[in-house]
Amino acid sequence: MTRSFLGESPGPEAIRPELRQPGSELPDAPAAPAGPRVPIRDAGTSLGVGVASLWLSVIVLLPLAAIAWQSIGGGWEAFWLAVTSHAALESFKVTVLVAVAVTIINLVFGLATAWVLVRDDFVGKGLIDAIIDLPFALPTIVTSLVMLALYGKNSPVGIHLQHTPPGVAMALTFVTLPMVVRAIQPVLLEIDRDVEEAAASLGASGTQVFTTIVLPSLLPALLSGAGLAFSRCIGEFGSVVTIGGQVPGKTEVSSQWIRALIENDDRTGAAAISIVLLSISFTVLVLLRIVGGRKAKREAKAA
Repeated sequence: MTRSFLGESPGPEAIRPELRQPGSELPDAPAAPAGPRVPIRDAGTSLGVGVASLWLSVIVLLPLAAIAWQSIGGGWEAFWLAVTSHAALESFKVTVLVAVAVTIINLVFGLATAWVLVRDDFVGKGLIDAIIDLPFALPTIVTSLVMLALYGKNSPVGIHLQHTPPGVAMALTFVTLPMVVRAIQPVLLEIDRDVEEAAASLGASGTQVFTTIVLPSLLPALLSGAGLAFSRCIGEFGSVVTIGGQVPGKTEVSSQWIRALIENDDRTGAAAISIVLLSISFTVLVLLRIVGGRKAKREAKAA
């Protein structure tokens, strides 16, 4: 029998299968039992969704359900009387007007700040970028004390905003500016500069390039930042406590009226006011997300 360099040479049956004797075939491997198989990825996804839903229910949904139940504890008539009282309506008016004004201000200056941080290079850029997040780190009551020291009766800069609507707006602008800036920055970084340069080479002015190319791309991010800033203004309390002064019909926002109701042991009325604020914030957020989502889809289809 001949042997190859690495071992025995293959037999004729291995070279020509038709030479095998009947019954000499090797038995086939047993087939795997049939049955449904659950992909590992699907199982992991289901577990993740379950954990996230449970956590969301405990942290968000249950407290919201509790406050909604408390708001109607005295009946629908008591709820209606609480949210339509003169003090409540005045607080709603002040809250919404200041929130709208602050949101518009932050849209303009937040966009300008994000533009400078993304498109320009200058000394101290990293420091300024870090300072943007400072309102997130400071307790809101500290913000109110800072505003009082800067714009109070003994203002070192000669600007007196204590117990005035501009003072409340200044405090709310401070705490909501990062929401707009951080919503715009990532989108601004991803915008293709070649398109802007091509438009400029064809004779478009800087204003035309911004309004026709940059701004449409930034619109979903602008709306998202505006919604977050507006919602924060609607429910803000700590930053306006000392600078606002809680003057009814002038600087008293709804969160301060809620505190007054709690101090008077009217928890049902306080819960009713809270539900109204929650409804306003949620409605604005949903509407802006819908508009921004549709705009983003149109941009994706056009691309």
